[in-house]
Amino acid sequence: MIKIILADDHNVVRNGIRTLLDQESDMNIVAEATDGQQVLQLLEKGGTDLPDIIVTDVNMPVMNGMELIEAINERYPGLKTLVLSMLDHERYITQAFKAGTKGYILKTVSAEELLFAIRHICKYNERYLSAEISLKMLDKTLFSPDANYNHQSQPVELSKRELEVLTLIADGYTNLEIAEKLFTSKRTVEGHRQNLIDKTGTRNTASLIRFAIQHKYVA
Repeated sequence: MIKIILADDHNVVRNGIRTLLDQESDMNIVAEATDGQQVLQLLEKGGTDLPDIIVTDVNMPVMNGMELIEAINERYPGLKTLVLSMLDHERYITQAFKAGTKGYILKTVSAEELLFAIRHICKYNERYLSAEISLKMLDKTLFSPDANYNHQSQPVELSKRELEVLTLIADGYTNLEIAEKLFTSKRTVEGHRQNLIDKTGTRNTASLIRFAIQHKYVA
């Protein structure tokens, strides 16, 4: 049985989540709270009989979710937390994981994903990030300009062989596969790859591919 404390200052939200979780035979909400301070008081009263996970909002009065996560991580290091919030900004997500949370999902997730996140965290003790946030962050990585390289006002001059290597890198081939296709050595391909990164001012292969697409070296 997964024992849960639910922390959210909105009664409607708590009631909705309780209704959902009460239908699950392996889950039990042992307590509810409207702020982080109440959660800590519940934990102190409970003594050694701790819940398995605390599902908490971020924005709460008295003590917010971030402060609660930090306090739990310090006082009850084995106790897991899962953030359930409307805040999808990367800053909040990063802050929550740095504070020690095991998961971060949005209140817009499906019931199935919420249940999956709770079970996944409790069973495997692994971090979980909701699919919606993951896809948003992936899109940002794929389509946003890389802040870590200098944008070139003039095209970078690449040799014919470097263009061949770059095209094959963008197609997903490994250094060994590229070497076989170009009838050269793996070490030579590794040298071309590093030269391409140096010339374009990128920091890794992913950034290099993004640079190549943005500057139309590859389709």
